[in-house]
Amino acid sequence: MKYRTVFDIIGPIMIGPSSSHTAGAARIGRVARTLFGRQPKSAEISFYGSFAETYRGHGTDVAIVGGILDFDTFDPRIKNSLAIAQQTGLDVRFIEEEAVTDHPNTARVRLSDDDEMLELVGISIGGGKIEIIELNGFQLRLSGNHPAILVVHNDRYGTIAAVSNVLAKYEINIGHMEVSRKEKGKDALMVIEVDQNVDDVLLNEVASLPYILKVTKIHD
Repeated sequence: MKYRTVFDIIGPIMIGPSSSHTAGAARIGRVARTLFGRQPKSAEISFYGSFAETYRGHGTDVAIVGGILDFDTFDPRIKNSLAIAQQTGLDVRFIEEEAVTDHPNTARVRLSDDDEMLELVGISIGGGKIEIIELNGFQLRLSGNHPAILVVHNDRYGTIAAVSNVLAKYEINIGHMEVSRKEKGKDALMVIEVDQNVDDVLLNEVASLPYILKVTKIHD
């Protein structure tokens, strides 16, 4: 079966044999955009394994840039995302990596502007589902399929409990939670997947706690 456009593959019902290469890639790009918080000036995308071998034919490049432009998987603009990126001043670069990774559908996304840089590694595990396995050097496991709160903080006693108490105050149920740190006593990353979207009041309260450096949310 021949597909005319990437939208034929990742359309509203995500038909086709390569949803991992298209819908999954779009979701990886969109999570990166959400965490960056705005449209970047530059996007460097490294593909590994199967992604590196087939990204042009399967529309993985078009899909992941569409996600970086904040397009959802069913957005018809995805098929024109490379042209739209150029029109909006987003400089896009693709790199075909030869390194062997644990998962064949792996992408490393680096977004930057004049003020900030974000680096994220995501894998597409099939059926449009993804996992984010690294963020700015922190190891983590984030599905991208549920609302989540990401908290960068100093690695200090009582910080995790303080954040958990705020969520309990607002009756937010935690589905999955993990903490990653690069070095004892330095910065750490708290990843909290929750059962419902959270509002800015809760986020601001978490951000005001001692030792909290940055708070970001991902909505479903």
